[in-house]
Amino acid sequence: MKYKIVHTNTFKYDAPVDQSMNTIRLRPLEDECQQLISYRTDIHPSALTKGHEDVWGNYVEEFFIAEPHTSLEVIATSIVTVQRSPFLQDIPYSSEMKTLFESHLYKEHYGAYLVETAYTKLNMEQIRAVQKEAGSMKDPLSYALQVMDYLYSSFTYDKDSTNVETTAEAAFEHKRGVCQDFSHVMLGILRASGIPSRYVSGYLYVGEDSALKGDAASHAWVEVMVPGIGWAGLDPTNNVEALSNHIRVGTGRDYVDVSPLQGKYRGGESTLDVGVSVQLLDANEPA
Repeated sequence: MKYKIVHTNTFKYDAPVDQSMNTIRLRPLEDECQQLISYRTDIHPSALTKGHEDVWGNYVEEFFIAEPHTSLEVIATSIVTVQRSPFLQDIPYSSEMKTLFESHLYKEHYGAYLVETAYTKLNMEQIRAVQKEAGSMKDPLSYALQVMDYLYSSFTYDKDSTNVETTAEAAFEHKRGVCQDFSHVMLGILRASGIPSRYVSGYLYVGEDSALKGDAASHAWVEVMVPGIGWAGLDPTNNVEALSNHIRVGTGRDYVDVSPLQGKYRGGESTLDVGVSVQLLDANEPA
């Protein structure tokens, strides 16, 4: 599948800003399942970007605007091809996987994806409620699928119930939220069971007559580490494994590690408008 993504962030300030320092994470990832054909950023007022790869493997760009400005627009345009990975439900859990999953070396290697963060932490009462309703863990692969199904069945997708700062514990209390909340709660459950898992930020292409949620802006889902094989994506908002229409931009411990745009400026209040367009291209169409 081949896609063109246009992601626009527009800041408007209530008074002139004389300088701003900004960080963006908008370039899609490249790996065996996803190829980046082209990527560019258009920034107004114009600015030069300096890029580097962070500790999680995401591409980060920084830029500084010294001149006074009343608005800031960042447009990222990408073309990618996506080939989905094998279905998690089709992978048999072998004795070799079990030995690796239970080893100290495995826990140590993926320790960063087992530690709870302020966004993903759940309290013990909530963990016990999940274990009672979702069932016990027989193996990490089937349990991850159980948890995804539990969240999809028990939580309500509600754009007005949470915000970007909502924690998993708060979202769990009301069992409502958006893709970010579904993902944070799922991470909290999986990590409490010793399953290495990470937050994924990206986009979701939704064609006509689709029931999938999350195409209006950036989407989020979860990846679990399959012992001996690699990362596999699960989308609890839609109760599906990551498909060829899930386009990955960044991965990390939680939303903070993959926030699309962060900035500091000297001035008054600001408002942010975000627009995302995901277009399906013909596979033979030139980039």
